[in-house]
Amino acid sequence: MSEKKNIAILGSTGSIGTQALDVIRANKDSFTVEVLTGNGNADLLIKQAIEFDPNTVVIADEIKYQYVKDALASHDIKVFAGKKAIAEVVQMDSIDTVLAAIVGYAGLESTLSAINAGKQIALANKETLVVAGDLVTKLAKEKGVNLYPVDSEHSAIFQCLAGEFHNPIEKIYLTASGGPFRGKDKTFLSTVKKEQALKHPNWEMGAKITIDSASLMNKGLEVIEAKWLFGLKPEQIDVIVHPQSIVHSIVQFTDGSMKAQMGLPDMKLPIQYAIGYPNRMKSDFPRFDFIKYPQLTFEPADTKTFRNLALAFEAMNKGGNAPCVLNAANEIAVAAFLKDKIGFLQMSDVVEKCLQTVAHIAKPSYADYVETDKETRRIAEELI
Repeated sequence: MSEKKNIAILGSTGSIGTQALDVIRANKDSFTVEVLTGNGNADLLIKQAIEFDPNTVVIADEIKYQYVKDALASHDIKVFAGKKAIAEVVQMDSIDTVLAAIVGYAGLESTLSAINAGKQIALANKETLVVAGDLVTKLAKEKGVNLYPVDSEHSAIFQCLAGEFHNPIEKIYLTASGGPFRGKDKTFLSTVKKEQALKHPNWEMGAKITIDSASLMNKGLEVIEAKWLFGLKPEQIDVIVHPQSIVHSIVQFTDGSMKAQMGLPDMKLPIQYAIGYPNRMKSDFPRFDFIKYPQLTFEPADTKTFRNLALAFEAMNKGGNAPCVLNAANEIAVAAFLKDKIGFLQMSDVVEKCLQTVAHIAKPSYADYVETDKETRRIAEELI
């Protein structure tokens, strides 16, 4: 890299954000942190700002604005607060790449704003494409903006397509670990608690995505994200359970040849690939050793027990605002499960009922998506 890239990290205090800062810390000659934003973890945001000295910091929780501002008063760092401020700062001329790592629907507005400003996007917020994939991809094309995937599965597909972009894809296989409850039946799942669901066998992630992984909703959201990222039809996407999480995903071409991207489960690698693209940067990440993994196994996903994956395929096939409904209902259901308000299996019940209840819009506008999200959350709360 001849020049440093100026990076804005949206959601710097979350799991992806903190790992991205680890990557930048190890590659200070290649990256500069221009913007950091956090939701409510003011202390960590302050600590990050003091270390990385960004131009601007935004705390989404406006109540904590003065606290952050006072803590950074002796530093030459601009401090703002509120979600609108995040959508505004991503338009700064000095930003090259925006790492969109705000969890859930909350990340949509700022990502659209960054694309509108012509910023390259390292996309860790899958919900942006789940909720409004048609709007996001059209705007990105119009503005000449690249969407570099950060999810390990989509990064794997993107890496497999390097040098193959002119060749049509026959099918892609997204791999899933199966989560902590792989092989369990509904009787077992009816009694599980959040503490069990939060123990992922292979990945270190935030609470929301860990629950989504346990219920296979995460894989369902990734299926919809893949459709938009790679311009695929629903029938071109399949999910296979791969408990070792070494093969991160597979692309099958029209001649029958398949490419897979492999490596130890570590989110820093796809983060580094996305923000450093097109360069592969040297790293000290642990290396995969075939001898330590004499067997890599694969099995079909159990969509009857883990209904969320089937519901995601259903929403994708239905199109329009259905994936937006799926996502909003799931966000409310997961939050309720984490507060012990509903059981593990009831999360799927809430999502399914919302998909049946909320009016379908075949070609939604941005305003329709906003209204669908609001309406779905209201219905989901009532169901809970």
